[in-house]
Amino acid sequence: MRVTVKHLRGQQIPAVLLLVAAGLGLLLANLPTHDAIAGVLHAHLAVGAWLDLSVAHWISDGLLAVFFLVVAIELRHELTHGELDSVRKAVQPAIAAAGGVLVPIGVYLLIAGPSSGSVPGETAAGWPIPTATDIAFALGVLAVFGRGLPSAVRVFLLALAILDDIIGIVFIAVLFAHDVQWLLFGLALVGTAVFWLLGRMLHRTGHPIVAVLMVLVGVATWALVAVSGIHATIAGVLLGLVMAPVPASRVRHALEPAVNGVILPLFAFAAAFVVIPTVSPSELSSAFWGIALALPVGKIIGISVFGWIAMRIRLPGSAPALPFADILAAGALGGIGFTVSLLLANLAFAGDPAIRDQAILGVLVGSLIALGLSAAIVSLRARSYRRTAATS
Repeated sequence: MRVTVKHLRGQQIPAVLLLVAAGLGLLLANLPTHDAIAGVLHAHLAVGAWLDLSVAHWISDGLLAVFFLVVAIELRHELTHGELDSVRKAVQPAIAAAGGVLVPIGVYLLIAGPSSGSVPGETAAGWPIPTATDIAFALGVLAVFGRGLPSAVRVFLLALAILDDIIGIVFIAVLFAHDVQWLLFGLALVGTAVFWLLGRMLHRTGHPIVAVLMVLVGVATWALVAVSGIHATIAGVLLGLVMAPVPASRVRHALEPAVNGVILPLFAFAAAFVVIPTVSPSELSSAFWGIALALPVGKIIGISVFGWIAMRIRLPGSAPALPFADILAAGALGGIGFTVSLLLANLAFAGDPAIRDQAILGVLVGSLIALGLSAAIVSLRARSYRRTAATS
């Protein structure tokens, strides 16, 4: 099948590309091709004397900032005009999202925290990793296997995944900042303000020179964040949140094919490029087991239980309660961590490559388990709805 721009704006093809890219990265890392590809990923490309990053970091810090720009544009839309623009819309998915964060953290710390027998601080730092939900991947699985499900299931999943994204962004900004240069970050905030002003000008005039200036200011803001000690992807979040609605919508529409077809697969390939350790399962790090179990198990329990509780809270004008089986399907889909979980794994164990690689393997294994589990549950629910519709 020929992949077109329209396909890349959809949900199914991007999910497949992401999975294929991660699988290819893992495969090539464990073949004789490892050294050649690792040499490319670890090669450094410098811009002047102040910004010197490896190719892998240009992907995770540079290209991935474009992904977070698109995410932030979607976040702003949902918070102002979409599924989270009022308390009555947000309260139920917010409670479910809280369960989808707290329970996986508890499961992870039970397995890999200091009280689990691990060396204190060795693996406990990975607790944020299983809290993420990959929106694109989860919606892709729902689109493939969920024909016949009511739209309310997709709306609920989208809302709680967006709230997951907000939590993940906060974790990246707060937990993984290091040696912050506040002057440089302050200049980045000034750049964000200039970007906001230019966005309003572009909305009023539509002049192409203003658009060019926005690109230049955006790149400069990203560079300032990158050297400030705050993770560079936060620049994409800041710029996406302040962009005027009409230009933001156009930017998102223009960037989606590149993000889904190039940036995310490249990141998945680079992040999954890890050597599978030749050890018995009992010798694997507790970080691997914590993530591999917390994603599918912690997410489905947390989202399902907290989601069921949330459905008992009936604010005036809120949507009808979902059946528990539909919440269970959303919980299983929430366990597909993938993109943001891979980024969090890289950040949490940046100083320990051996544990980092096993944490990444944990993300891949946990997400694949969640993918299979969610595909089965979603298929059963969709079949039930189709059967009911056929007999009614």
